Amino acid sequence: MIAATLVVGLLVVLLSLLGQGVSAQIVASTFAAAAAVQRGAGMIRDMVQGRWGVDILAVTAIVSTIVVGEYLAALIVVLMLYGGSALEDYASGRAKAELGALLDRVPQTAHREAPGGALEDIAATEIVVGDVLVLRPAEVVPVDGQLLSPEGSFDESAITGESLPVEMVHGDDVLSGSVNGAAAVRLAATATMADSQYSRVVALVREAASSRAPVVRLADRYAAPFTVLALVLGGAAWLLSGEALRFAEVLVVATPCPLLIAAPVAFLGGMSRAARNGIIVKNGGTLEQLARIRTAVFDKTGTLTQGHPTLEEVRLAGGPPPTFSEKELLALAASAELHSSHVLASSVVASAQSRGLELSNPTDAVEHATNGVAALVDGHHVVVGKRAFVAQAAGPIDEEVLSGGQLAIYVGIDGARAGTLIMRDPLRENAVPTLAALAALGMNHAVMVTGDAAATAGHIARLAGISQVWAGCRPAEKVSIVANLSLRPVMMVGDGINDAPVLAAADVGVAMGARGSTAASESADVVILVDDLSKAATAVRIGKDTIRIAVQSIWIGIVLSVALMVLAAIGLIPAVAGALSQELVDLATILNALRALKFRERDAGTGSAKSQHATPQPVQELR
Repeated sequence: MIAATLVVGLLVVLLSLLGQGVSAQIVASTFAAAAAVQRGAGMIRDMVQGRWGVDILAVTAIVSTIVVGEYLAALIVVLMLYGGSALEDYASGRAKAELGALLDRVPQTAHREAPGGALEDIAATEIVVGDVLVLRPAEVVPVDGQLLSPEGSFDESAITGESLPVEMVHGDDVLSGSVNGAAAVRLAATATMADSQYSRVVALVREAASSRAPVVRLADRYAAPFTVLALVLGGAAWLLSGEALRFAEVLVVATPCPLLIAAPVAFLGGMSRAARNGIIVKNGGTLEQLARIRTAVFDKTGTLTQGHPTLEEVRLAGGPPPTFSEKELLALAASAELHSSHVLASSVVASAQSRGLELSNPTDAVEHATNGVAALVDGHHVVVGKRAFVAQAAGPIDEEVLSGGQLAIYVGIDGARAGTLIMRDPLRENAVPTLAALAALGMNHAVMVTGDAAATAGHIARLAGISQVWAGCRPAEKVSIVANLSLRPVMMVGDGINDAPVLAAADVGVAMGARGSTAASESADVVILVDDLSKAATAVRIGKDTIRIAVQSIWIGIVLSVALMVLAAIGLIPAVAGALSQELVDLATILNALRALKFRERDAGTGSAKSQHATPQPVQELR
């Protein structure tokens, strides 16, 4: 349409130079009228859907300039409308660049090692679990895998935002989407392409890129009174001057292109900025909600705490002389936990391995979700988990006396209680600064909701400075608690599969997705790709900045347009000059909206220096 407008404009100028003024007016007016009809059809569709005001001025300006004979101004208004759309496409393309970079890097092929060591190139979608893959230097890892080479270096910046290369050794997990270093390496596929981390990120990005920002509706609400103001000013100018031309001159500079362009550009910029910080925001509406967060709810394990409990003590069962030593008890318990997916299981295994203990492969292992594991290890029936679960196989068990922050894993062997593993999951180092940063951003209320015991939850809450705690909660209870919080919107931050329901129930669900919980990531509105709690505060900050810039851009367009309307109303701006000046208003609003893309160094931290020294407050309520 832009090209057609330019061709018609050149033809009109040529006809005017040849002295064919009437013909020039007919050509220009006919083309402008056709554009007004096309735009008017879209306007009517929007009005049927409840969106009023955004195109009324544009159509009215075109029609009025045709009626008063300002056909060149009519062509300029048409060019302005379609040129504004082209500028929006360009700005949107720039704003989507960071999101699109993820999509462009999806690996298409892989080098699979066949029996005998020969390499064969296959489609990345054909990779199955267990395939041995060879990665050449600077190649993108196609699927999640386990490093088989003695060592390797990988760039995970596209996935986690970590700018420095990550050094790995044999047996370490390698994320799909990371980039291999300078040496070729071998890895074993642990997931198919569809189930890998990078594919989940790409799916989230596609959803984010296709969303429509609710602030565009805010622009529509601004457009309605703006339209009335323009029509009143134009009518008053016509009435006071007695010239119909004055009405057209006012409407030409009142075309609401800034309202149509600024908001979506700002939102796409904010989503792109979040992606650069290792945060995937699934839709523009989430940015608006983040900007208004009043309450932040946190899970404990893996969210406020490090999620990697360490072994503090092995307590053997009292009574007769123990059958097993501390090392033997730990080795049997860790062997039973070898294939469990629970975070505590991996900590028990890691604790045994760090002490140089030899583990045996369990047989007949059965994991009882959230309770524990039962397995046969070296001829012994081993049960590891919660007290009530172990008591079913080992008889009555007294509850261990624990200090703040400790948790107990009970162990039964061959039908009798054998002992207890005392673990501790420390608070994240940046938990307190993150809460202080959120408070500085307008978060009025912090809450912990966890399934852990009250004593452990209360200890972590006191360290973090959280005054309201619900402990011993099941997933359904978490949902009910979040639903009944009065200070809204509510942001829920969690990381585990058990957090998926409450993440979906919160106004904004934020998943700490670095641990790979698909259920949590799919239920959440925001996914943090790096294991960094401070990114929750970064997400809120980006939401606030984006909303501020979007609304600011709208107001810049309105103020500049109103100033031009006043000048046109008193006869200082001819119709053609007014149409050209409106293009400058469009450019100003777009450039301001693109500020939402800007990356500031503080995004990588947890807030101001003041937040680093916040003092935790005592727990006032424990439930």
